[in-house]
Amino acid sequence: MPPETIDCRGLKCPLPVLKLEKRVEAAVPGTVLIVLATDPMAKIDIPLYCRQHGHACEASSEDGVLRFEVRRGATP
Repeated sequence: MPPETIDCRGLKCPLPVLKLEKRVEAAVPGTVLIVLATDPMAKIDIPLYCRQHGHACEASSEDGVLRFEVRRGATP
């Protein structure tokens, strides 16, 4: 199954984190979600959220768009 994309371009934090949180909570462990964001604070907020909740996160950037690949961790 291809990863689901959450398009948060143009939204200011904390909205990208809140959208990710809503989707990741409904997902099964191992699910991959792609988050696209343009707010520079997302570079800090999304990886922090993932660390705090046990999800893997890989970040990259291209043409001013931040891309986060989030793999949902196991349920605590």
